[in-house]
Amino acid sequence: MKLKLVALLFLVSLTGFAQTDETLLKTIYTNSLTKGKSYEWLNYLSNTIGGRLSGSLNAERAVHYTKDELEALGLDRVWLQPVMVPRWVRGAKEYAYIKSSSGQSTTVNICALGGSVATDAVGLTAKVVEVKNFEELEKLGKEQIEGKIVFYNRPMQADLIQTFEAYGGCVNQRYKGAVEAAKYNAAGVIVRSMNLRLDDLPHTGSMTYDNLPNSKRIPSAAISTNDAEMLSSMLALDKNLDFYFRQNCKQMSDVESFNVIGEMKGSKYPNEYIIVGGHLDSWDLGDGSHDDGAGVVQSMEVLRLLKESGIKPQRSIRVVLFMNEENGLRGATKYAEVAKAKGENHIFSLESDAGGFTPRGFSFDCSDAVFNKIEGWKHLFKPYLIHYFEKGGSGADVGPLKTETNVTAGLRPDSQRYFDHHHASNDTFDAVNKRELELGAATMTSLVYLIDKYGISPIANNPSLKD
Repeated sequence: MKLKLVALLFLVSLTGFAQTDETLLKTIYTNSLTKGKSYEWLNYLSNTIGGRLSGSLNAERAVHYTKDELEALGLDRVWLQPVMVPRWVRGAKEYAYIKSSSGQSTTVNICALGGSVATDAVGLTAKVVEVKNFEELEKLGKEQIEGKIVFYNRPMQADLIQTFEAYGGCVNQRYKGAVEAAKYNAAGVIVRSMNLRLDDLPHTGSMTYDNLPNSKRIPSAAISTNDAEMLSSMLALDKNLDFYFRQNCKQMSDVESFNVIGEMKGSKYPNEYIIVGGHLDSWDLGDGSHDDGAGVVQSMEVLRLLKESGIKPQRSIRVVLFMNEENGLRGATKYAEVAKAKGENHIFSLESDAGGFTPRGFSFDCSDAVFNKIEGWKHLFKPYLIHYFEKGGSGADVGPLKTETNVTAGLRPDSQRYFDHHHASNDTFDAVNKRELELGAATMTSLVYLIDKYGISPIANNPSLKD
């Protein structure tokens, strides 16, 4: 009889935990969907400030705006963390056309890749060599490439459901394309935009010259997917056509910028830190609403929702708005350096940098034992259609914080439309759905609440794993 009573009390305790957690998650989602601030914040970042290229005036304005808004939340502490960042300026709008052997010209849509050098003031005209990868480039060799424009035309793989996998499968031609083409004395580089659909929008993104001397650095631009298709078709008919492009970009001296940090002090374990974050900088073609304005405002909203829902965290919870993710990762590197120097114990770090679309779940970089614990919370997320709990990557900004014992994670929204907007002029506020953005913020807050309540130890204080 005594054993049965103990068992009954244990079941009641389990039910109590579940009901409490279910009730709190319901409160979090209700507050986000009915009294949320994320969409209002994003509206200001996007439509009043605009694109926030690292080192720009708009990036500086975004720093001060988000700091003021975090201070208005009544957090225990808000501060700016200085960091030196690169400053690359696009200059006047790029221009390009294809000229056939017969003399007919067709204008095409291009944009300079971030970090590229400019063409001469009069532009660059050269024959074109089309390749799909670096191996084809190597086979052609210097004799067939020297003095020509290398056209990288490897599309994102359309049959991959995980679109970030498709992106990863071809982004090296954008990032390293100039370095590889310069080995054979190419005159310039044109790269097919990282975009799964056919449209007229070129997509920018970072590129590198590694340690190439200035004399070997060649101008690099992205071309829209429609125009990449057209250029490829025209080359199939006429190998002697010319391609002309002009761009006016320039790399300036580094400037000081800041990470923006807000903190709620933990009541029981103040020296254990949980962080949520996104990157405050964006590319300059659009206003950076999906990449990564959404992640910024969702991360800010996590702390507001905890307060709004009456949750007093046991552990210290920080929001970190990182600067310079797009073209240098300086903000993330600086934050990790300072945290390590201070001996701060970051037990869990969550990043939102995959757009403001409908949340599907999370990916976790952690041990199997910890992942099994977290997976035990899936039933709490089921009513909100959150089902994707997988081991995998986390995010570029939280990556430097990873240790053997802590956990880093990334919010995983539905990604099917993300690369339609990524780094392009249509990454704008109107492309973000208010409800989807708010669902993402609530989903992040719910996970942070559970991590704070139960910690990351595989067994301790985890009712779902007790026998």
